[in-house]
Amino acid sequence: MDMPRDPAFLTRRRRRRWLVGGAMAIVALGVSVAVARMEPAAPSIANSQAVLWFGTVKRGPMVREVRGAGTLVPEEIRWIPATTAGRVERILLQPGARVEPDTVIVELSNPDLEQSARSAELEWQSAIAQLGNQRVSLASTRASLEAAIVDYESAYEVALADFDMHRSLAGKGLIAEITLKQKQAVLNQASNRLGLAKRQLTSAVDNAAFQLAPLEAGVNQRKAAWQRLAQQVADLRVKATMTGQLQLIAVERGQQVGPGTNLARVSDPTRLKAELRISDTQTRDLAIGQRADVDTRSGHVPGEVVRIDPASRGGTVGVDVRLLGPLPAGARPDLGIDGTIELERLANVLFVESPPFGQEQSTISLFKVFPGGEARRTPVAVGRRSVQFIEVVQGLQEGDRVVLTDMSQYDSVDRVRLD
Repeated sequence: MDMPRDPAFLTRRRRRRWLVGGAMAIVALGVSVAVARMEPAAPSIANSQAVLWFGTVKRGPMVREVRGAGTLVPEEIRWIPATTAGRVERILLQPGARVEPDTVIVELSNPDLEQSARSAELEWQSAIAQLGNQRVSLASTRASLEAAIVDYESAYEVALADFDMHRSLAGKGLIAEITLKQKQAVLNQASNRLGLAKRQLTSAVDNAAFQLAPLEAGVNQRKAAWQRLAQQVADLRVKATMTGQLQLIAVERGQQVGPGTNLARVSDPTRLKAELRISDTQTRDLAIGQRADVDTRSGHVPGEVVRIDPASRGGTVGVDVRLLGPLPAGARPDLGIDGTIELERLANVLFVESPPFGQEQSTISLFKVFPGGEARRTPVAVGRRSVQFIEVVQGLQEGDRVVLTDMSQYDSVDRVRLD
């Protein structure tokens, strides 16, 4: 039969149940808190040694450099323009040909110009003939005046001798006074005629220059006009103006060109310079005279910065580098090149290979590699930047290994596993 239970026993059993339930609740709460405090599992990067780029922080000398692409261009380039209008009849040379100052490159034709040159030459010859006729006329007039002077001198001498004879006779009382006065008048007349003839000759000589001057000016003017047209006719045979290589023919056969039209371009292929385009964010410390290295794909040539473009175009700045060494084989105008300019040498700094992101004098995030195959996001203050390296100011120590690959796809996490 049923026996009533002891109340104490029931009390003890209920107490045990409460204790067990409380302990289980505490354990469950502890587990929940522990789980809540656990960091999320770090994502893994498979084959990280092959797909990621790592760098090691080093200390020592660092060379700051900037790099840009560009082309080789001649130091001296000359465009050869047309001096007059014409039609391209013949193109005698093609780009690449060697030329001298008298080498004919292109032949033009202009019948109207040639006819004008012939007409100008005839006008010049006509002006010369007119000048010659005037000189002959003036010479004839001068000769006549000189002959008249000779006659008047003879008449004066005769009159003087006759007057002297009659004056002697008058002194002896052999002739009348009136006769002597008549001889005096004849002498005076001869003297006046001689003086007048001499003045006429002097005036003729002085006026000859004034009479010839307009004709001589006309001759010179027509000669200059003919020479100008003749030079334009000669310039229809377009010649090189320097020793070098023909780079470009800018016209085609049969084309009509006007004065000033560029027909050809000539340069000296043995004197080249490098024209580089440097990102305008890297040109702050560029200066004239800095050393450079130019890579022509077939060799390296040392150089020196000689010009920096004062304006930016398309986000880049033009920099001219004079080449200081012999050109490698195959170097020619318009050849694509790469150039590296040395900005400064830093003696003892902490540096690492430059990542493809981040600017100098800023703070960037790099994943620092820790033992056990884990990399953690680390803020790194960087300073001066070069083509290959960047200065580490704060956040890393010598010997630290960091991931230099762009890890923007892991911006939501601070740790990654490197498998």
